[in-house]
Amino acid sequence: MASQESFLMTQVQESDKLDDQERAARLVEVCQKVRTQVGRIVVGQDEVVEQLLIAILARGHCLLEGVPGLAKTLMVRSLAETMNLGFNRIQFTPDLMPADITGTDIIQENRETGHRDLVFEKGPIFTQMLLADEINRTPPKTQAALLEAMQEHEVTVGGKTYRLDEPFFVLATQNPIEQEGTYPLPEAQRDRFLFNVIVDYPSREQEGDIIDRTTSTIAARIEAVVTGSEIIDCQETVRRVPLPEHVKNLVLDLVRSARPKDETTAPWVRELIDWGPGPRACQQLVLAAKARALLQGRYHVTRDDVEILAFPVLRHRIVPTFNAEAEGVSVDDLIRRLIRELPAASKQLL
Repeated sequence: MASQESFLMTQVQESDKLDDQERAARLVEVCQKVRTQVGRIVVGQDEVVEQLLIAILARGHCLLEGVPGLAKTLMVRSLAETMNLGFNRIQFTPDLMPADITGTDIIQENRETGHRDLVFEKGPIFTQMLLADEINRTPPKTQAALLEAMQEHEVTVGGKTYRLDEPFFVLATQNPIEQEGTYPLPEAQRDRFLFNVIVDYPSREQEGDIIDRTTSTIAARIEAVVTGSEIIDCQETVRRVPLPEHVKNLVLDLVRSARPKDETTAPWVRELIDWGPGPRACQQLVLAAKARALLQGRYHVTRDDVEILAFPVLRHRIVPTFNAEAEGVSVDDLIRRLIRELPAASKQLL
């Protein structure tokens, strides 16, 4: 009897394993189709597109930083179209109010009864992919209107709570050049973003391709190759990826080493880092690493996944000291050094 139960349990485990492999293969196929479609419109920026895909698979939000004209808006719109998701764009300005984002109750007359009722008019946040353009151009009160939606995927107006459609993502952009008249995001809101992605200039060859595409009669079109429900399935697949104990310890060592008040912190960290990342950094780094592993065709997370994604996950969660800024030490420099000086035990295990 015991041997029969053992046999049945083995069969179930093998079936689950096969199912997981099929789900992972489907995820890779879906993401490759999305990349192909986006590539018809957006030239280059392969690394940025990959990080956006990882964020979506990890059910996270992205903060994109780059100078104007680098196709940030076009990239996000193209992703929404090829994923067949609802898309809205909000241009953040100093006079934008919270109700302009979430919506508000309006008085509407009922033609049948003649009575006037309060009816909720939904704002642009009621979509699936929201582009918050130049989010640092609007006051903190309006920025905070996004907090509940980003964390809880719901909006509360007039004492009533409204659920947002799933999947839901916020992709916000910031212009790193002009800082006059801007309102830097509070740390609590920056922490809500999974990634801080730097969008850089294209190469000379890519820029030439951009000229050819945008100054001729070429009119590329993209097709929807995936649905919202399939994206949700892919998100569930990411969470099924096992996390080895030594990789979890690597993440813990890396994140905790960036906290200047931790007992094991190196002296240079106390000198160059004012505030370090919180526990959410560990959670999101693990989820992002799982998504990247699947995109690379693996069913397990490796050291490379953690090290590569440490930059977009940590760069907006580390606050450098005045000394670091005076010496011209960037946050990416700090992350690079943290990785290089990981405890020997972490390096031996990987």
